[in-house]
Amino acid sequence: MQERLQKLIARAGLASRRQAEEWIRAGRVTINNRVATIGERADLRNDQIRLDGVPLKKEEQKITLLLNKPRGYVCSLSDPQGRALVTELVKDLPERLFPVGRLDYNSEGLLLLTNDGQLSHALTHPAKEVEKTYLVKVRGRLTVAIADQMRNGIELEDGLTQPVKVEHARTSGSNCWFEMTLKEGKNRQVRRMCEYFGLIVVRLKRIKFGFLTLDGVRPGTYRRLQSAEITRLKKIR
Repeated sequence: MQERLQKLIARAGLASRRQAEEWIRAGRVTINNRVATIGERADLRNDQIRLDGVPLKKEEQKITLLLNKPRGYVCSLSDPQGRALVTELVKDLPERLFPVGRLDYNSEGLLLLTNDGQLSHALTHPAKEVEKTYLVKVRGRLTVAIADQMRNGIELEDGLTQPVKVEHARTSGSNCWFEMTLKEGKNRQVRRMCEYFGLIVVRLKRIKFGFLTLDGVRPGTYRRLQSAEITRLKKIR
């Protein structure tokens, strides 16, 4: 899509639109090797725009993916131990993506990957309070008393946890399954809350992030979020 030159220059972060107009008038901007004039439009995908001979960088397309992370992957862009990275699961895409928040090495489930820094910051900011639901399998028994204490908050090394939802508990042999929903994101919070009561986490899977679920996304695969979903994510309070 063609846009006014001054808008393209401003969006590249080089100057305000007014300053860009002055550069155009001064003959410092070219389109396809000819001097540009005020009022011209261009498309960075098809036209070569230069400022003082330096090409204007094309704006990277913003994309956000919903990945079903398997266990055994690290949520970072590099790992000194040489472990597998979640970005390896999306290496078929040309964009350089990074995780929104984290799931630890032995955890699995719903993880967002994006190159939209503003969206990532908004979703991980403490004030945002996006609900995240986990399916938890522990060795031990989740009693009514323990569940109530979890819901009310417990004191960990880094402070009191906010109230959480604990639902759908069921026991199978020596193990117990339940769902936990929380809004804050303390490091390894679910595991530490369970360990506080002597419950050893055997499996931890994030099954929901806000309104997003894993429906239709198999482990190790992803889908691209639609623009309506991204707009809805930005509106989460």
